[in-house]
Amino acid sequence: MSASGDRVKDLLEHISDALALDADVLVEEEGRNITATLEGDDLGLFIGRHGQTIDAVQHLAFKAATRDHPPAAGLRVVVDAAGYRERRELALQRQADEAAEKAVDTSRPVALDAMSATERKVVHEYLKDREDVETYSEGTEPDRHLVVAPLD
Repeated sequence: MSASGDRVKDLLEHISDALALDADVLVEEEGRNITATLEGDDLGLFIGRHGQTIDAVQHLAFKAATRDHPPAAGLRVVVDAAGYRERRELALQRQADEAAEKAVDTSRPVALDAMSATERKVVHEYLKDREDVETYSEGTEPDRHLVVAPLD
């Protein structure tokens, strides 16, 4: 494992211990991607409300991993716990489908709740191939949200 991967693993193990979680930390590296996964029971505290804690930990893990790399190095770090990322992506896709149908049915834009830049990107990417709606972001952080609008 690279030094970056080791730093990510050490950070997550430290956080897991500090939160008194009974979890195993698995780190996989493929090219410029580092994926770290916590496996165990009762990881809700690590995930946090609306994923805020896991997103913050992912940001810290990225900072730890890229400490010795220039910003343009293209290193990507993903932190997951108990399959949260996949479940959240499916929930966002359901929300996107519902918003798109409502926008088309009412011929009016539909604003989604505020979400992180990563989550907004998931929705933008998911709906980009639809020919009946467009997506754009509005507002300022932390209230920035995505709008799904019908195409005329």
